[in-house]
Amino acid sequence: MDSILVTGGAELRGDIPIAGAKNACLTLMPATLLTDGPLTLTNAPRLSDIQTMTVLLQSLGAEVQALQDGRVLALSSHALTSQRAEYDIVRKMRASILVLGPLLARYGQAEVSLPGGCAIGARPVDLHLNGLEALGAKLDLRDGYVHASAPKGLKGGTIEFPFVSVGATENVLMAATLAKGTTVLKNAAREPEIVDLARCLRAMGAQIEGEGTATITVEGVDTLNGATHQVVTDRIELGTYMLAPAICGGQVECLGGKRALLEVFCDKLEEAGISIEETPRGLKVARKNGRINAVDVETAPFPGFPTDLQAQMMALLCTANGKSTLHENIFENRFMHAPELMRMGAEIDVHGGTATVTGVERLRGAPVMATDLRASVSLILAGLAAEGETMVNRVYHLDRGYERVEEKLSACGASIERVQGS
Repeated sequence: MDSILVTGGAELRGDIPIAGAKNACLTLMPATLLTDGPLTLTNAPRLSDIQTMTVLLQSLGAEVQALQDGRVLALSSHALTSQRAEYDIVRKMRASILVLGPLLARYGQAEVSLPGGCAIGARPVDLHLNGLEALGAKLDLRDGYVHASAPKGLKGGTIEFPFVSVGATENVLMAATLAKGTTVLKNAAREPEIVDLARCLRAMGAQIEGEGTATITVEGVDTLNGATHQVVTDRIELGTYMLAPAICGGQVECLGGKRALLEVFCDKLEEAGISIEETPRGLKVARKNGRINAVDVETAPFPGFPTDLQAQMMALLCTANGKSTLHENIFENRFMHAPELMRMGAEIDVHGGTATVTGVERLRGAPVMATDLRASVSLILAGLAAEGETMVNRVYHLDRGYERVEEKLSACGASIERVQGS
């Protein structure tokens, strides 16, 4: 397995282009299953998760072509050969469950393996299944697969999610576009990725209102057509690279960034003493003189502080002046990066869903192990600020969500390189 070697101490200066959103693209790609027309996605990120979704769609008989060095995805489901998503593919990525709603809506049947993914908590798919059942689907879980059927088609209904779920909102939203009648999703997720999906589906002919709010209304249509859609900027990659100069000093402009994608996150950085300036090209981020201030963070669904930036924020707070508290409210077991940061000299005390970080003057380089996608990059960020060398091992997680991270950081002056594994 590959590793990432980071030598800390260098300030960062330059531009970092922010890619299209992984989480948005992984949802947009299954939307091709709703139509026999061509779907073209521009601003696509070049990530291993995108390749996994490509393989999954191709296994169903969809055509997927990566054009313009992978920045454009041309998809077509005009001649599907299967409605069964196999375990060997689905187990690699939780987003694979998003083929269930579209397959069921268009073909009246689907068999989808229960998914895998990062080990950051149970993350059950119950809300996906309950939502589809509310639209009239008959579900049977056996042999590790969801066997779903709706031989007379799905029917609109009112679904109130017991708690906010991005994936369930996406799955049911896609299914509802072809359901007969009106579907109302209450307590729906409000993330930018949901808004992006709704815009794409609307371009395909869907009738959707209310995206970006807690209530989304869908009037089902008989068929959808093809469309061309630009994938929204990746707000998690944006936040990650905003933290880079905050951790090790300097000034970086994140090209394509918009504050509206990360308002609460930006507020916390400014509270910590980081300068953020919105420019015509993106967001310019700089660390002011001296140590940053300790701040308290509580993760929450959008528009709150993203859980996918909690690990990276913890890396920043490891050298803050004072004591910070991080409350993780979205996923259990999402502090697995804490012991690795402690190997670098961080002072972190974890109790359940709360981590208390007492800032130290300086971190020290050490060999560390990546436990999940966001933990991977948090250790790289910590390495930028540490004395000496940090070797981040098992970075196959990293390639699922960050495009050429070593190239983007080294272009701004970081001493970082990929070490090829055997």
